[in-house]
Amino acid sequence: MSEQSPRVLWVTGPSGAGRKTAINALEDLGYEVIDNLPLRLLPSLMKDAAAGDLLALGLDVRNRDFSMNAMLDALEDLARNPDSGVQLLYLDARADVLQRRYSETRRRHPLSPAESAEVGIERELDLLAPIRARADILLDTSELTPHELKAEIERQFAVGEGGKLAVSVQSFSFKRGTPRGIDMIFDARFLRNPYWEPALRAMNGQDQAVVDYIAADPRYNEFFDRVRGLVEFLLPQYAQEGKSYLSIGFGCTGGQHRSVALAENLSKALATAGWQVSIRHRELERQVYSGPAKGKMGKA
Repeated sequence: MSEQSPRVLWVTGPSGAGRKTAINALEDLGYEVIDNLPLRLLPSLMKDAAAGDLLALGLDVRNRDFSMNAMLDALEDLARNPDSGVQLLYLDARADVLQRRYSETRRRHPLSPAESAEVGIERELDLLAPIRARADILLDTSELTPHELKAEIERQFAVGEGGKLAVSVQSFSFKRGTPRGIDMIFDARFLRNPYWEPALRAMNGQDQAVVDYIAADPRYNEFFDRVRGLVEFLLPQYAQEGKSYLSIGFGCTGGQHRSVALAENLSKALATAGWQVSIRHRELERQVYSGPAKGKMGKA
């Protein structure tokens, strides 16, 4: 992509697949977001776009002048310019997941306002099939929470300020699988586990009592110092090579105590050292999205 042309990311997909969440995440990353731009205005927008602009264009079937042929033609017109830097991001999800999401929100589907959401979803998936086949990036959101989708967008499309590397530090449970797109993973399951202390079990690694308990493990300081030293050595090397985003993960059994405390401590250390850092705790987020827990989380 030429540095004299805008970078254009076209975001589309079936209703309920997370397009709005993705658009908001891109706006947070510094993209100029235009949602549901009428296709007839696209040539004027591209003509007026400044060199180096980051544009994210949201489009779905609710667009007033939406048509499959018009969208495919617009993509082809942009692609004819080798410097246009256009990419099509298609957010997908299984039909059963889309049906569940519509059921939870009780919204009417735009393609079946007087019929069931199932009918509208089937129509929309059929309608968008040619666009899906044309996608440069296909992202299935079926198993992602809004926070996880936001993190995935950040991982793939973050642009560090002034070329500076952006770092994400995450905690997770190995029992639930490793998160998508993690560049570097550290296993904290060898450290003493607060889960076995009744007074600490219901807390998490953001609570000082839990942090103190984990730090009292005689192996903790050496482990943390070695991890921090390795990361602080590698970050400038990655930045020098042009990498714009690095994701670091700490895992433990339940993703509630040890991994959370380590992620918090490393994030603070890196931020103090001047790095651009974001933090997320996957299992704690899932607790929030699933509502009040009906039982205890497994061993943390």
